[in-house]
Amino acid sequence: MSTPTKRPDFQKVIVDDLDALLVTLPPRVQDALRAQPDLHDLIEVILDRGRPPQARFPNRDVDLDSREVTEEDIQYVVSRIGQFGDDNRAGIERTLHRISCIRNRNGKIVGLTCRVGRAVFGTVRVIEDLVRTGRNVLLLGRPGVGKTTMLREVARVLADDLHKRVVVVDTSNEIAGDGDIPHPAIGRARRMQVKTPTLQHAVMIEAVENHMPEVIIIDEMGTELEAAAARTIAERGVQLIATAHGNTLDNLILNPTLSDLVGGVQTVTLSDEEARRRGTQKTILERKAPPTFDIVVEIHSRERVAVHPDVAATVDALLLGYSVTPEVRWVDEHGVVHRGQGEPITLGASPALREFFPSPRGRRERRRERETPPPAPWLTPPPSEAEPSAPAPAPKPPRVYLYGLGRDKLLQVVHSLGLPLEVTDRVQEADVVLTTKAHYRRKADPLRLAEELNKPVYVLRKNTPAQIAQFARTILGPRLPEGNDRVAQGLQEAEEAIERVLAGEPSVELDAQPAFIRRLQHQLAERYNLASASTGREPHRRVIIYRP
Repeated sequence: MSTPTKRPDFQKVIVDDLDALLVTLPPRVQDALRAQPDLHDLIEVILDRGRPPQARFPNRDVDLDSREVTEEDIQYVVSRIGQFGDDNRAGIERTLHRISCIRNRNGKIVGLTCRVGRAVFGTVRVIEDLVRTGRNVLLLGRPGVGKTTMLREVARVLADDLHKRVVVVDTSNEIAGDGDIPHPAIGRARRMQVKTPTLQHAVMIEAVENHMPEVIIIDEMGTELEAAAARTIAERGVQLIATAHGNTLDNLILNPTLSDLVGGVQTVTLSDEEARRRGTQKTILERKAPPTFDIVVEIHSRERVAVHPDVAATVDALLLGYSVTPEVRWVDEHGVVHRGQGEPITLGASPALREFFPSPRGRRERRRERETPPPAPWLTPPPSEAEPSAPAPAPKPPRVYLYGLGRDKLLQVVHSLGLPLEVTDRVQEADVVLTTKAHYRRKADPLRLAEELNKPVYVLRKNTPAQIAQFARTILGPRLPEGNDRVAQGLQEAEEAIERVLAGEPSVELDAQPAFIRRLQHQLAERYNLASASTGREPHRRVIIYRP
């Protein structure tokens, strides 16, 4: 039996009438749950047709009955709760419990997730001073870490303690519960329900235009329309407190859909003289506009967060290639807030980010880093402590899930490098997810699932062999045969030639290469706005790079 999770003394937990949730479950499931010694720690109950009912606790999962869930069990629950919305969520009136359904292809409900809703008072203490400043605050964190719980208490503190006009835009009724009367956990804050999730951005604007709020609370921002609505609200002088999809600030910067929340990223082309003066390539990244949110809080747990108090300065520094150290805060069991410094982060912490989102650091510096890439975790197995002298097992090739990219083109590039790689059809089995910028913006379900599972998502600007080759070099770099990587050598030679042409040389002739490598060299030259041509006859045909 697991030990119940102990909360700090300063946090007061209110479970919204657990019996209200239990009585909606089939009797045999109710009886099994009431027999659990740690029922007060229950997280959720899973009812999937054809499988035994399951209860999830903080440190364990338990089957509640050997008999499988039937269609009658599903209908027993559905008939005792509210109506499911377009987001397939329902609730129990005047409680925070949430029931989410899984449907088959015909729309029939075949599974239910019955999640216990809790109001936890005291979680806002770690960021209460930030909320009281009147500045816009964005909360980030993995699912289940407590973003909505903290947001709920923020609404109460601002409405009851600071006496501000607070409006909660409650898309799935998760902040203030189901029914027309909001849950007491949000205090005197007002709640606006959203008919369908696709209309959340319209309700955000309606709240400002019709109800004169001083503060707007928003949960789960995830579309460009919602990001645009948030900017409009901020420009009208209304304080915004919101959560968004993403774990860290650097994830958000590289998310084409939501990067506008922190100022957005744009590509700027420098003149030849300015590029030489800065020691950078001609195309660099810069912040596009003032950030919508002044402060970003990364929630690690209910008692520990990382704070970026000046988002504009932080984003500028990351785009320039500098490391940034966030402020880390944690609360001890007596409610005392402690502060310290976290681990430095850089936008180029992953080699792939340097390849596909280059920062204005010198090309020589980036090339030196690529020549000694850190080993990827799935390529280098940890040493065995029990047998330090035993040879390490052969590392498994990474598994890649492709979205919007052709399998044949990827395998052609990878095989030309002489590297192993597996392509999988399941996101859950992938080590890496690879897609293009155009597909990433649409946020299809596989890409959302990858982010929820914390899978690395690499975004190519275009579906070209050159971009795929750069991805392969980054991911599979430790597997490159020493002295036998013709593609990598050809690309490096082309990059050095481009640097010489940008520095003033009229043209540079490269070594003879096969047609496939020459095509990559032409595409690399085009990326830097330079001209190129092939000359000579096979097998001595080569590329010349020159100014247009």
